[in-house]
Amino acid sequence: MIVEQAPVLIVVICLMSAVATPLIGWVKRELCYPWVILALLASTCCSVLVMNTVIHEGSIHYYLGSWLPPWGIEYVIDHLNAMMLVLITGTALLVAIYSKKSLEAELPDRTVYFYTLYLLQVTGFLGIVITGDVFNLYVFLEIASLAGYALIATGEEGAPLAAFRYLILGTVGACFYLLGVGYLYMVTGSLNLAELAEILPRLYGSKVILVAFAFFMVGLALKMALFPLHLWLPDAYTKAPSVASALIAPLMTKVAVYIMLRVMFTLFKPYFSIDLLPVTKILLYAGVIAICVGAIMALAQRNFKRMLCYIVIAEVGYMVGGVGVANTVAIRGAILHVMNDVVMTLGLFAVAGIIAYKMKSNELTAFDAIFKKMPFTMAAFLVVALSVIGVPPTCGFFSKWYLIQGSIMAGNWIFVGALLFSSLVNVILFFRIIEIGYYDFGASGAGDAHSHDERSVVSEAPLSMLIPTYVVAAAIILIGLYNQSIITTIIDFAVPKL
Repeated sequence: MIVEQAPVLIVVICLMSAVATPLIGWVKRELCYPWVILALLASTCCSVLVMNTVIHEGSIHYYLGSWLPPWGIEYVIDHLNAMMLVLITGTALLVAIYSKKSLEAELPDRTVYFYTLYLLQVTGFLGIVITGDVFNLYVFLEIASLAGYALIATGEEGAPLAAFRYLILGTVGACFYLLGVGYLYMVTGSLNLAELAEILPRLYGSKVILVAFAFFMVGLALKMALFPLHLWLPDAYTKAPSVASALIAPLMTKVAVYIMLRVMFTLFKPYFSIDLLPVTKILLYAGVIAICVGAIMALAQRNFKRMLCYIVIAEVGYMVGGVGVANTVAIRGAILHVMNDVVMTLGLFAVAGIIAYKMKSNELTAFDAIFKKMPFTMAAFLVVALSVIGVPPTCGFFSKWYLIQGSIMAGNWIFVGALLFSSLVNVILFFRIIEIGYYDFGASGAGDAHSHDERSVVSEAPLSMLIPTYVVAAAIILIGLYNQSIITTIIDFAVPKL
């Protein structure tokens, strides 16, 4: 029975736990931390169980309230969103374990409300990827967005303004998506994803359908912060509390990329975006520009967290450009990079949160002698940095390899150049941090012996923050080592038949 009900339990556990969190906090605030971990652990177990079922038995169809589609809402789980469910619940669980000390330092009086919003955010992400109904997807998109705005607004000085800017642009993106849903319903009379996919090919010549598709793509571009619609992201993620950044930064843009894949290759047939319209060509060049602009802007930053935000924007260009190349190898690389980038971004923002907790700053000047002060944290940072650069055997190398291989096969040398340029810039970015943190420039002058002794004292992060960070670093290496098994077991089934 647990196996049969696991698809709905994944979402319901998080939603009901969010409702119960304020009541638990009213009884005793300290109970919220283990309560959130327990809820996310249960949801993660259900996600792993569902993915195991999909791998061995094929896609799962779950009818809410036993109402058959198209009248009722259907949850459909295949290899692609089974992977996304595990990534979302696993990320949320690790960040929840990581959160205790960080929230005590940044939001000591608001942890109950924070955890409530945290669970609502996770509920929204899970609902987006599991649903087979395009309007139900919008509902969960709004749940995730509203919770995200509130989480970001609780951050440092300037966070409310950053959250307001995100709210305005995020609402515009959601409205664009909703308009697309409305146009589809107007001409088809259905909201079920599978039924729409059967009806739409007969209507590809309709201008209403073309407008609906355009609304979908622009709305999703806003949600995934695709350049030049990225303006909300740097301030929002930089000003947000460290725990909120560690949850939202790895997941929000990747969930939006997931929706884009569903719209282009499930809702619409692949030839609609590749042959009938020049959508993939536009995405290819948009990805190239996003990669180059994100890399260049990251070079200009003196704040570590803000630098990571521009790396996220460049990474979105990797996935969008890979879809734009529009062959099987490149799309395989783009989907693999969705997985890899969730793990890598989580690792980077986890390190940023540890540094903010210990050093009270994310400015690069705070990194002076940090390799001596925090050797274990920075060892994990090195693993993540090598993966972002694309050094084997870390996972980042293999998705870049497929993206480059697919681009060469398609003759898209401009995308190959952008990928190599981004990797080179990442080398400069991370070696600049290594230079500042390892060579201890602050103690190089005469008479600084006492200062040098202070810089050499090891002052590591708490284990509750360090252990999840090391789990992420281990995952980066394991995904790289077992990338072929992941591709043959999951990714190849998620690649559309072009």
